[in-house]
Amino acid sequence: MPVGERKDPYLSFRFLVEIQGLVVGGFSEVSGLQANTEVEEIKEGGVNDFVHKLPKITKYPNITLKRGITDLDALWHWHQDVVNGKVERKTVFIMLMDSEGNEKWRWSFEHAYPVKWTGPDLKADGSTVGVETLELAHNGIKKF
Repeated sequence: MPVGERKDPYLSFRFLVEIQGLVVGGFSEVSGLQANTEVEEIKEGGVNDFVHKLPKITKYPNITLKRGITDLDALWHWHQDVVNGKVERKTVFIMLMDSEGNEKWRWSFEHAYPVKWTGPDLKADGSTVGVETLELAHNGIKKF
């Protein structure tokens, strides 16, 4: 990197969500981009200054998508299919963009399907947007 060139972090509000080839942007929040590797601790006789930590299985928490409710109800129907026993697993991509709209990071979640849908809190005294939440189980995260 040349002297004086800045490499600022990417802004967290510039992202797109794609489900099975269809960009379904408009989400206000995505959470659950994590990979957690469990560790088994083993104490060795005669070694008192540390404990061996061996890696075990890696687990991936569910991905949570939040967006304002619109007339587009494909996410609702996808979850209702699961409720009715028709589980259609899909590939989900989350793309992080730079300030000029260029894709910089892309995560992939294979075999995802909805496990929880949450509707908006409805209040007569407010003027906030109704938000729906969809939680997706998946088989792991990859970065491209």
